[in-house]
This record gives sequence, C-alpha cells and structure tokens, in this order.
Amino acid sequence: MNQINPFYYRTGSDRLKDPFLIGSVLVMSVGIGFVIARGGFTVASVLMVLPFLAYALNRLIAKPELGLTFAFIINFILMGLTRYLPIKLGYVMDITLVVIYISIFFHYFDRRWPIKSLKLDLVILAAIWFIYICMELFNPEAISKAAWFASFRGIGLYMLLTIPLVFMLYNSPRHLDKFLIIWGIFSILASVKAWIQINIGPDAWEERWLYEGGGAVTHILLGNLRAFSFYTDAGQFGAAQAQIGLIATILMFNEKDTKKRFFWIVVMIAGYYGMSSSGTRGAIFVPMAGLFLYMILRKNIKVIFIGSILFLLFYSFFRFTYIGNSNYQIYRMRTAFVPEEDASYQVRLANQRLFEQYLKTRPFGGGIGHAGNRALQYTPDAFLANVATDSWFVLIWAETGIVGLYIHLFIIGFIIGKGTFICMFEIKNQDLFVKTGALLAGIFGIIIASYGNAVLGQFPTGLLIYASMAYVFIAPDLDEQLAESSLENQPQLSV
Repeated sequence: MNQINPFYYRTGSDRLKDPFLIGSVLVMSVGIGFVIARGGFTVASVLMVLPFLAYALNRLIAKPELGLTFAFIINFILMGLTRYLPIKLGYVMDITLVVIYISIFFHYFDRRWPIKSLKLDLVILAAIWFIYICMELFNPEAISKAAWFASFRGIGLYMLLTIPLVFMLYNSPRHLDKFLIIWGIFSILASVKAWIQINIGPDAWEERWLYEGGGAVTHILLGNLRAFSFYTDAGQFGAAQAQIGLIATILMFNEKDTKKRFFWIVVMIAGYYGMSSSGTRGAIFVPMAGLFLYMILRKNIKVIFIGSILFLLFYSFFRFTYIGNSNYQIYRMRTAFVPEEDASYQVRLANQRLFEQYLKTRPFGGGIGHAGNRALQYTPDAFLANVATDSWFVLIWAETGIVGLYIHLFIIGFIIGKGTFICMFEIKNQDLFVKTGALLAGIFGIIIASYGNAVLGQFPTGLLIYASMAYVFIAPDLDEQLAESSLENQPQLSV
C-alpha cells in the first residue's frame, strides 16, 4: 500500500504561505470591510448569515425533507416574531416552500420523481380551488390587486403547495410521528408563553402590539387579558390549542409506551389550558365536534352511547348551570352555549344579513382580500372592509361569492367524507388508525369552529390542516408500509 511521504505532503499551514492566497484574503477582507462600512449593520448581518444559508441550501438540496421540517417549525413562530421584528415575515414561508420545490427538482434531476406517492384527487381539488382563487384576480368587483396578493396565499396557495410536499417527502410512518411530535412540542411552548402572559404579563413588544397596534380592543375584555401566545391572535391561539388538545387526548389513551403517553398527557393539558386562557368561545367546539366524529370512526355502539351521555352532561354543565362563573375563562366559554343572550352573536347575524343583500347580485363575491380587517389597509372605504366577517365561511362567501363558497364546501365535504371512509374501512393497523382518526377529528373540529372565527387559513392552523389532510389520504399507503415492515420483522423458520 502506497503512503504519502510526510516530507512531500503540503499541509494547510503551508498553503497559507502562498502569496496568491494571502493576497486574495486581503482583497476580500478589504472589500467586505468597505461593503459593511457603506451598508452598516444590516449588510453586516446579511454577510454573517450568508455562510449559514449556503450550508442550509446545500443540505436542503441533498435532503429536501429537511426543508419541510423547517417549514413546520417556523409555521408556529412566524407571526409571533412580527411583534419583535418590524418586517413582514409571512413571505419567509412562501420562499421556504418554493425553495423546497427547487431542491426537489435538483435532488431528483437524474432520478425518478416520487410522483406515484401523490394522491391525485386531493391534489386536483387543491388545484381547482387555487385556479378559482387566481380567477378572482379578474373579478370586476375587485378594486385592489395588492389586496388579492396579500390574501391569496393563506386562502389557496399554501394548500396547493403543502399537500404534494407531504405526499413526496413526509410519506412514511416515521414522518407522521415526527410531524406530530413537532406539533406537540411547539404547542407546549405556546401554552407556556400564554401562562406567562396571564400570570406575569405581556412583554414590552406585546404591550406595544396591544396598546399601539389596536390589539387591546379584542384581547382585553372587562380588564381580563385573552392570551395569544406567539400566535396571530387569541382566536387563532385558542382554536389551535383546542385542536392539539383533542389530538393528544385521542393519542394518549391509545399509547402503550409510558414516556410517549406522558408526553401526550402534557400536550393535552397544555392544549386545553391554552384553549381556556385564550378566552375564545368557539374553540370549545373543536374537541366537541372532533370527539363526536372520532366516536363514529370507532364503529363501536357502546363508545358512541357513552360518549353521547358525556356530551349531554358537558353541554348541560355549560348551558344550564352557573358553576365556575367566578372564573373568567369558564364564564366566557359558557356564553358560547347561550347565543341568544350574547350581543356579539346578534351583531354577527346582523352582519350576515348585510352580506346577503350585498352578494345577491355578486355571485363571485367582492374579491380576494376585500373583506375583513386586512381589507382596511387596501380598500378602507369599501363596503366589505367595513363589515366584520368574523367567520371563515362568511369571509369566503364575501370574497368569492356563493359560487366560491359552494366550491369550498364541496372540497371540504369530499375530504371529510373520503377521510371518514379511509379511517373506517381501509386502515388495518390500530396505531395508524388512531393517529389518522385523531388528525381527521382535528380537521373536522377546526372546520366547525371556523364558523365562529376565521382560523382555517391562518398560521399555524392552515399548514397543519393541509398536512393533516395529506396524511389522512396517504394512510392506506402507510398501512401497507407498516404491514410489510411487520412481515420483515417476523422470525423466519429454518428448514
């Protein structure tokens, strides 16, 4: 075996003696110093980050699934960071998803794309909805292209981009577990932040958002703070925590591993605490609706009967008693069960009647981004911008018209219907059934709660819902993977 003679081997320190290398380093140092001197701290920060971005891009091209992991993580914190950084961070998600697709292109440049893993019916539905959203750009009622651009991503683009990525990159039981764990960890952190806001108080940046940004109008009621954690607002936070609380409840009862069960118990407690501390009344319908669907998925008459009794007791507690009214969170939750006595609910009904009159002659709505609070930035004098939508479905109705609402409801109905069929009749693995059923129950719960709050298309719920849809539809493939893995792990008989 030939070995290199150390006396003839040129080490790194020897290479540093090269005059050309020394000259190049000096020129680069002077150049970078000049750029920093002219550009200031911002340019210096960018230059410092560039090597890390280059490394991240290299790893992303080598392993595109890392990009989707990163997307799931930043999905939780992006909107909270906007309170601390005076820049629009929503575009970070757009860039991340596009870069993942670019990395997939290079990663599979000389090999077959994982197209077979796509569930075309769900992808086609997402594409149809996105095409309709794009056609809304030419809606004659729309008067602001900027409003469309600011809103179309949450309503249609993220659904189209996220679902195929899960099919292609996160398409194994291991990825499903990883997705759930990321969700659980950040939900715990979100509730810890909410506890700090309630018991210690908001920090300086959050107070500025409350008192200078107008957040106090909806987040401080009767002197009580509605926790919003690092999410967009209390409504979004409450619904999101209710969803993970529901999922953790289902997973906790099925989990046999002690450490994992303890983890899901912590997630469940954190989820329900976040739901109650947010003061979001509609969030309570997430676990109620989700557990109702999950009981049906179980196909067990005894479970359905016992569950129905518990639901009646739960409803009766809030509807017909005053127990716990000294606690503000319980009192506010109770008002959701007595809508006829709730002034805000009556205002919502009145607003819906106004929308009904306005949209009678506008079957395609008033245009994407032209309704709700965001519209005030682009069309402050327009009718739609000055009538609160409150509900996600009212928002869709106002912006896309009755045609868009019917398309949207059909897509949601198809997803829930086929998802129910998949869970009830196509999944054999019990552990996978529980996880898939929990995700479908979470989707259903958010859909029901979205009647009261526009939570479906916002961070972090939007991406989580779209990924959950993908996992429900890919569950039969995951079931086959688990069956094959089980056969491979069986001991072989010797002849």
